[in-house]
Amino acid sequence: MLYKNAKIFLEDQGFISGSFTVENGCFGEILPEIDPGEGTDLKGGCVIPGLIDIHNHGNSGEDFSDGDYDGLVKIGRFLAENGVTSFAPASMTLPYDTLADAFAAGARLKREQPAGCSRIVGINMEGPFFSEKKKGAQNAEYLRNPDFEAFKALYDGCGGLVRLVDLAPELPGAVEFTKKAKDLCTVSIAHTDATYEEAKAVLDAGATHLTHLYNAMPGIHHRKPGVIGAGSEKDGVVAELICDGLHIHPSAVRMAFKLFPGRICLISDALRCTGMPDGQYPFGGQMLTLKNGEARMPDGALAGSTATLYQCMCNAVAFGIPIETAINASTIIPAGEVGCGDKLGSIAPGKLADFIICDENLNRKAIYMEGEQIA
Repeated sequence: MLYKNAKIFLEDQGFISGSFTVENGCFGEILPEIDPGEGTDLKGGCVIPGLIDIHNHGNSGEDFSDGDYDGLVKIGRFLAENGVTSFAPASMTLPYDTLADAFAAGARLKREQPAGCSRIVGINMEGPFFSEKKKGAQNAEYLRNPDFEAFKALYDGCGGLVRLVDLAPELPGAVEFTKKAKDLCTVSIAHTDATYEEAKAVLDAGATHLTHLYNAMPGIHHRKPGVIGAGSEKDGVVAELICDGLHIHPSAVRMAFKLFPGRICLISDALRCTGMPDGQYPFGGQMLTLKNGEARMPDGALAGSTATLYQCMCNAVAFGIPIETAINASTIIPAGEVGCGDKLGSIAPGKLADFIICDENLNRKAIYMEGEQIA
């Protein structure tokens, strides 16, 4: 199938005018502007890769940690309809057997890959290896010190689908855990009160990722640069950013992109109440309240977000981030963090043909997965 007269987004060039082909569910040639008789005329529309959300708890009243397969399919279909064609659902701080059930549902989704459902490309194990002081909305009852054997059992139980594991560097055993886990998946610093020195030790041991930058970690101080300072100065460390307009001020968003040039990964950190009416919703053994788009715990603390990754990408552009940078932060960069950058995340020959047709303001017109229109 030929798609012609398009503005095609390429990760290293930005938008170019041209045409492209899709063959057997994958991108074929990227062609200069041509006007053959056959093919779908996109009439100057923009084509961007399908988005990849590597930190998403749920939506539509469902949560990955529930361990319910049908609920996970529902989550995936909502994501696909909103331009997120691949995702890595995030767990929470819960008992290991509860996590095992959720991970099993994730493995089943990968095996079955239902039609019209966002593709699962990994699991983000967010918890339980966190600091009590910076637990945020995580349940303190289930916090644990880093335990490689427990992690490995969960990892093996889902066939190695865990692609991200999070931990607080100041906890006992964090460095040793990182040295072992880095050979299995990406290790991320999260929910931490670590000093610069503690964070640097874990980064030197092999951690390469920061979970939801600014949130659930110390802020930057000129004498205490902390996790943010340690991560920003180490090449290869990628930082997540919740760009929902609530968790982070637009100025701090712009600052993050300067501190981590080419190393920001936009995420939604979306909760089960995403796409739902105001009310109360369970969250990791607790209850949160959704009101006017804000999800808060009983003590008033922000939980996750109620935005989609597509909304976060558009917000980043509205906050002054170049559109090309925001698209890469929502596609190829997250793809690399969960190890699927060779197959997904950009429009290039041989990669799976997940793409979105939109206008120059990113208003969606159509969504495709493996060359088939799904929305």
